[in-house]
Amino acid sequence: MYWGLIFAVAGLVIGWAASRVLSRARRPAAVPARWCAVGTASLWAVVAWRWSVSGMPGWWLPVPLVVTALAIPLALADLVHRRLPDVLTAPAYPLVGGALGVAAMAGPGGALAVRAVLAAVVFAGVHALVHAVAPAALGAGDVKLSGSVGGVLGATGWQALVIAACTAAVVTVVLAGAAALLRVRRWRGGVPHGPGLLAATCLVALFPGSGLEVGMGN
Repeated sequence: MYWGLIFAVAGLVIGWAASRVLSRARRPAAVPARWCAVGTASLWAVVAWRWSVSGMPGWWLPVPLVVTALAIPLALADLVHRRLPDVLTAPAYPLVGGALGVAAMAGPGGALAVRAVLAAVVFAGVHALVHAVAPAALGAGDVKLSGSVGGVLGATGWQALVIAACTAAVVTVVLAGAAALLRVRRWRGGVPHGPGLLAATCLVALFPGSGLEVGMGN
């Protein structure tokens, strides 16, 4: 409970700060600060809970913290503005890379880092190919995001890439159905794929021990 409260408060501050970054960017993508702060706080509380019940080793902790800190503001930006702003997708690479580097050094070692880099290249390459063939189905922002999240997915095992891709597709289909039912006009140019991709990555980062190859030994 103690750690959950600390993480939640920290997440509240980080979520609010991320909303300010989005609203003050060169190409503003304002999102509701309250939802951004509360959403991030909630996810950070879940991270604290997973850690406290030994659902993940301490060396893995930086990874879900970074992923969840980015997930809520980016998902909200995509839902509201139908784009994933560079102001967050660009710094996602050093942030995720740093978190994975710490995890690799403190945990299983170089094998995790190598797998993460290779997975990032593969995942980004596949998304870039889909974007080139069908740009209306997958935006440039999704391609930019795919490299950083691909590194996280790959660190937990190659299977996670397939699991995340399928999960993201299902979420996007559900959003498309909801958009058609509710007649969401802002999505006439295409349903945002980022929320599904981010949701899948959060699940993998929070539950890395579901038969995946994260090397869960403490």
